[in-house]
Amino acid sequence: MYSRWLRNSFIYLLVLVAVIAIVFAFFSGGDDRPTVPFSQVLRDAEAGDIERVVVDGTSLTVHYAATDAQGREDVRKSRVGENTDIEATFERRGVSIIGPVTEDGVTQPGLFLEYEESGGFGPWLGLLLNLLPFLLFGAFLLLILRQAQGSNSQAMSFGKSKARLFSGSKVTVAFPDVAGCDEAKEELVEVVEFLKYPEKFAALGARIPKGVLLVGPPGTGKTLLSKAVAGEAGVPFFSISGSEFVEMFVGVGASRVRDLFDQAKKNAPCIVFVDEVDAVGRQRGAGLGGSHDEREQTLNQILVEMDGFDTGTNVIIIAATNRPDILDPALLRPGRFDRKVVLDGPDVKGREQILGVHLKGKPIADDVNPTVIAKATPGFSGADLANLVNEAAILAARRNKKIVTMMEFEEAVDRVSMGPERKSRVMTEHEKKVTAYHEGGHTVVAHFMPNHDPPHKVTIVARGMAGGYTKFLPDEETHYRTKSMFRDQLAVALGGHAAEEIVFGEASTGPSNDIEQATRIARMMVTRWGMSEHLGPRTFGKTDEMVFLGREITETRNYSEKIAELIDEEVRQLIVDAQERAREVLSERRAVLDKLASALLEAETIEGDPLTRLLNSDPNQPWPSPDVEEDQETPPADEEKPEEKQPSYESPRKPGLAWEGGSAHFEQRKDDDGEK
Repeated sequence: MYSRWLRNSFIYLLVLVAVIAIVFAFFSGGDDRPTVPFSQVLRDAEAGDIERVVVDGTSLTVHYAATDAQGREDVRKSRVGENTDIEATFERRGVSIIGPVTEDGVTQPGLFLEYEESGGFGPWLGLLLNLLPFLLFGAFLLLILRQAQGSNSQAMSFGKSKARLFSGSKVTVAFPDVAGCDEAKEELVEVVEFLKYPEKFAALGARIPKGVLLVGPPGTGKTLLSKAVAGEAGVPFFSISGSEFVEMFVGVGASRVRDLFDQAKKNAPCIVFVDEVDAVGRQRGAGLGGSHDEREQTLNQILVEMDGFDTGTNVIIIAATNRPDILDPALLRPGRFDRKVVLDGPDVKGREQILGVHLKGKPIADDVNPTVIAKATPGFSGADLANLVNEAAILAARRNKKIVTMMEFEEAVDRVSMGPERKSRVMTEHEKKVTAYHEGGHTVVAHFMPNHDPPHKVTIVARGMAGGYTKFLPDEETHYRTKSMFRDQLAVALGGHAAEEIVFGEASTGPSNDIEQATRIARMMVTRWGMSEHLGPRTFGKTDEMVFLGREITETRNYSEKIAELIDEEVRQLIVDAQERAREVLSERRAVLDKLASALLEAETIEGDPLTRLLNSDPNQPWPSPDVEEDQETPPADEEKPEEKQPSYESPRKPGLAWEGGSAHFEQRKDDDGEK
């Protein structure tokens, strides 16, 4: 490092001296005085024409007594030899150097001889100007050699690790910043204790775990949790991606692995985090190159390094992946990755905790209820919830608000899940009517199905790729689903198709996605979940899929053509039954469907408690009903500050339709006509 700095300083100094020499050469010699030979100076001195001479080394500045043609002092330049005795030369010529002298009435010519102290820079400057071309050529040659040496050093450092080192004092993420994964944090708290107090476990004969594998879907906080471990432990943190080990040249990946673990040993105790370890830890023998594949050689080096640590080295490997099914078994065995921590999608309680972390420090209105937002976001990961809070803040800033209200969070949920509103989309009155009855069909069927989540919001405003949508808010989050729940879900999915057929006599292309989803659910009921009455509790076909990414890759048929026909018949029967149930519900409650469609055509969006009241109201009564209008016009008597706490999920008022702010809890459905 010091020699490199010295070389750079020498080059910069050389360039600076060259620039100064050039500047002095071109700008300091700009004297336009005429130059005369020294012999002419002697003759003029004998003639008494010179008043004084200023000596500066070998340079003479001669001041004549007479003026030039412009009336200015006549000053000329001259030069003498190196060893010339100027005083003796003038005296031999009979010229006094102390001015004119008069003796015996005879005036002897003379001049005043003055000396100036030379700085000594002139000779050196001349020498430097003479050597300047050679210096520039040497600097150019040195630069070329340095570049060649740099290329050579880069080639030698090609196998060095590219891991980024974060000091323990600079990592600011801690366990309180990670929410929604309490069990995973409990597993990693012990890792922190291992790094802080290794002697506590060594006294009991416990061995520090070599590695921890974090497994989970994207966005669940695997990287954030590993940073929290480093922040809590206060130790160096090496971060590298699995793809940075893999290169085109054979042996480079293995060299980088060796260098990474050498650095880790020097900085022990420390943490090495390998993100997306599946890029380098794939099962061996799957590549086209066989055992000579570069990725497999890199994996072999990782296996050796992880199981070759000294017992006293406190280095823990944390790896993250969402493809544990393709990792090599030798990588997963105890001794390398001793612990496997699964980070699944957060439940409703976890989502509420994650929202609490992201809402901290933000100006939030009193009506914002994280519990309601958590219930409205099933399936959201931690990254999705962070994006949701950011979108809500952006919407509030766009509307020039000082605080973020529940209205922004409600719209942010729709933006994250469906996309922004497409208010500029032009729709004819007939298309709006078809959309209103279609979404009304979903809503009415869902409201009167006993095993389905109640509808929370219905709109005919286009958002993303959808012309309208219906959102359901579960009363409680469930992890298991039954056949009756799937049957109600199929009926709700086909409710829009059934409504279009009942009202307009034929269905449009709008329910295409609904039909696709219904077909997929029905086929899964028969082939995966054993919910077929005729085929029994069996699975049909073997599907290879990405575990945490939810995408099927291939499907292998292990059943005959006759069974395939029975599967198709069972799927068709499930869909036909669901469609008949939806048609039956809509036919019995046609007045409610018409009332809801009319309200949607007028207001475009209905949600929350107003939607529940509309579905439970008398179809023959006008909407809004008088009691709703009275509730909105007259505030409760015991409410002292109505502006202090605004209702959750407050919807914007629309002309022609009274809106009531309801609570986040749904009322118990009143099945006046009975449940089917």
